[in-house]
Amino acid sequence: MPSPDRLPSPLPVRRALRDFGSHLQAWRKLRGLTQNQLAERAGVNRRTVGRVERGDGEVRTEILLRIAHALGILDRLPHALDPYETDVGRLRADEKLPQRVRPRSLS
Repeated sequence: MPSPDRLPSPLPVRRALRDFGSHLQAWRKLRGLTQNQLAERAGVNRRTVGRVERGDGEVRTEILLRIAHALGILDRLPHALDPYETDVGRLRADEKLPQRVRPRSLS
C-alpha cells in the first residue's frame, strides 16, 4: 500500500491547485512580469514558476510564499486562511482553543 503522502490527490485538491496556479499566473501578467522576471524576484528558477502556474502540487509551501511575496500579494494569504474571518470562527472566537486535540471516540 502506498504511503499516505503518495496517494493521488482528490479531485477538489487538484482543482484548487490548478486554480491557485492560474490566479498566480494572472497576478504575474497583471504586474507585467515574465516567468523569468518573477523567478528572479522570488529567488527560484523559471521552471519552478511554470510548475506553480500549472498547479504542480509538489512545490514547497515556501516557494509559493516567495512567489506571492514577489507579486506583492503575500499579505493576502494569511488573511484568506484566518479562521476568525469565517462564521464558525466568529461564533467561537471567545472560546479558548485547546493546546492539543485528542481524537474523539466514534462509538
